[in-house]
Amino acid sequence: MSNPISGASRRQPENTNGFYRAVWRWHFYAGLFVLPFLVLMAITGGAYLFRDEIDNIVYADLKQVAAPTTPALPYSTQIDAALAMQAGKVVKLTTPVTPTSSTEVTIADATGTRHAVYVNPYSAQALGEMADRGTIMWTIRHLHSLAEFGTFTNALIEIVGGWTILLVLTGIYLWWPKRVDGTSRLAIRGKPASRRWWRDSHAVVGLFAGFFILFLATTGMPWSIFWGKYANQFANGTPTGYPSGVRVDVPLSTVPMIDAFGETGWTTENAPLPLSVASGPKAIGIDAATTTLNDLGLTQGYAVSLPNGPRGVYSASIYPDDLSLQRVIHLDQYSGKPLIDMSYADYGPLGRGLEWAINVHMGQEYGLTNQIVMLMVCASIVFMAISAGAMWWKRRPDGQMGVPPLPRDIRKVYGVMAILAIGGIIFPLVGLSMIVILLLDLFFVVRPRLLLRNA
Repeated sequence: MSNPISGASRRQPENTNGFYRAVWRWHFYAGLFVLPFLVLMAITGGAYLFRDEIDNIVYADLKQVAAPTTPALPYSTQIDAALAMQAGKVVKLTTPVTPTSSTEVTIADATGTRHAVYVNPYSAQALGEMADRGTIMWTIRHLHSLAEFGTFTNALIEIVGGWTILLVLTGIYLWWPKRVDGTSRLAIRGKPASRRWWRDSHAVVGLFAGFFILFLATTGMPWSIFWGKYANQFANGTPTGYPSGVRVDVPLSTVPMIDAFGETGWTTENAPLPLSVASGPKAIGIDAATTTLNDLGLTQGYAVSLPNGPRGVYSASIYPDDLSLQRVIHLDQYSGKPLIDMSYADYGPLGRGLEWAINVHMGQEYGLTNQIVMLMVCASIVFMAISAGAMWWKRRPDGQMGVPPLPRDIRKVYGVMAILAIGGIIFPLVGLSMIVILLLDLFFVVRPRLLLRNA
């Protein structure tokens, strides 16, 4: 957000306002730690907002087909065509989103590696094959969530989210005091060559983007490795999240939905799959299963996971832009009867609220307007990182890091730390990182200065 405002103000000068200087110091450290990650997330997040549009252009030869002149062939025929291109076991089928979209068949080979084969629904021609989740947008998504760097670095999602909240709130505090010279707090003074221009631009852009950045940081928390996990457990352990009422008297497995689909809604990702209860010589087959799902009104573009073992089920899900159409249906593989039929309206209030927030976060809920607004926020984040770097470079003493000075009254630091401790309790990984930053500050910044002063 903003660095301190120089010049006269209605408050005490910044060099005598201890609380202000303590907040500025933590704002500096928050920016130093979080801005590189925020830039990465802003760039990848901005691109991922247009994932469908980009993928449909880059992989047009796989994902797009000519307008149909004949009815679509049975899915079993399309699967046979996919298996002719890639041997293995079919684990999932994704139906075409539009009449000019291809069918995606996910196949696990002998080593368990998954492949996506795209098939023309009207000719059963296999259009091509790639690694499952091998598109450029999946790579960008993994970079955005830091999952590309492993489980440990994925924990940074929670830490970055917490520090981002700290960055915004401290920035608002630093900007808030009014000026006495009559200049509007929204004025951008000076020229780009001056630090004042960068500082005012940083503050004004941060003020307008701050709410959205807080929203993105907060709604990104459900994907975090620690806080997100326990928040999900809380939601699904109470009537506020996963709707337990829709699974009464239904035998359940220990396999979570996310293992079957690879991607589900946040509220249902840890919900266990049900078990088939009927008995019969063989499963009803993919054609009968998709016919039943279509008759139940499932929105096209849904993914259906095929039964895994004799007690497995046909599990279908769809998470479209329109939340009201979000739905999960599990069919008994022998009778074809729905064991669980669950929609967005069935979620508890916490589940509905979080699913809505996540949909907005991903630019889905309000169409192109949602995408453009979030893209502008991503651009604002990148600009604020650049302006923060420019301010720091113009302010720092030669050969020094330029850490804001400690207040003369050390009790002001304790006051700020007490406030930060609340956030550290709510987000434990953030609290742990604050302790690490505090120790680094003490041993590598404060202590050398004290030793130099006493020498």
